[in-house]
Amino acid sequence: MSGLPPMANLLAFEAVARRRSFALAAAELHLTASAISHQVARLEAQLSIRLFERSAHGVRLSPAGEQYLARVAGALSAIATATDDMRQGVGNSLYVHCSPSLATLWLMPRLPGFAQAHPDISLNLSAAHTHSDFALGQVDLDIRYGVPRWPNLVVEPLFEERIVPLASPAFIRAHRLKRAEQLLGVPLIQSNVSVVQWSDWFAEFTDKRAPDRFSLRFDRAHMSLDAATQGLGVALESTTTGAQHLAEGKLQPVLGLDKSMRVKAHFAVYPARHGKRSPVEAFLSWLHGEAARSTPSRSHTKAHA
Repeated sequence: MSGLPPMANLLAFEAVARRRSFALAAAELHLTASAISHQVARLEAQLSIRLFERSAHGVRLSPAGEQYLARVAGALSAIATATDDMRQGVGNSLYVHCSPSLATLWLMPRLPGFAQAHPDISLNLSAAHTHSDFALGQVDLDIRYGVPRWPNLVVEPLFEERIVPLASPAFIRAHRLKRAEQLLGVPLIQSNVSVVQWSDWFAEFTDKRAPDRFSLRFDRAHMSLDAATQGLGVALESTTTGAQHLAEGKLQPVLGLDKSMRVKAHFAVYPARHGKRSPVEAFLSWLHGEAARSTPSRSHTKAHA
């Protein structure tokens, strides 16, 4: 890789960017502030761009520096993690990224089974709405939520799930909810990131329009579910991610499961080359087995794929 800058220069840049100080970066890397400054200057010269803006108040990243850090920091982290794995003799490391609510509500409770079945695999799990950039080399497999528009990647659907109005039993009794149209008269909880919105549900099961405003909005399914358990309104959520709430009796389908919509919105995504790694193969096999046990046998169908 002839165009790759010297590692020392990259490490100096990342440390200064993170610590916002040449002196602190120098202390961290056991160098002088002058040496750090020279390494950053050489990197800026090689890139022909200014990475930092210096002033009497200190140092901060330039807009170009912000963009460069976003790419470089991940690559350096991947190198550091791989190095630590080798030092500790970890040969079967697996890095999985997942959408937050699925990680919390569905994946985490099942991980003990994977750990028991594969004690030789060291699993690292991260969670965020943003998708992994496989080019950075940080993640082996991504469990994504949404409409599958990810070219040049292997995309495997995990399960179908029912999306249905859910509320606490006390809320349903208090508002005597028996018909779909009655939902227009109670607080509705909006899940901003859901592939099924209230407008979809009302169009499917009524001749009414969904309201334009909602009492509460969340960007996490688990927050919508928790709000519904607290009696704050009706959430339009998945019975798969809400399975524990349903099993514990904290929530129940407001109008029964016949007023649910079936979707495919969770996918295992990875570059084809990653699928050849034995830890990825093992995790995918286990993942699809768990997903099969989560798939509803029947419901009203509306596929988003």
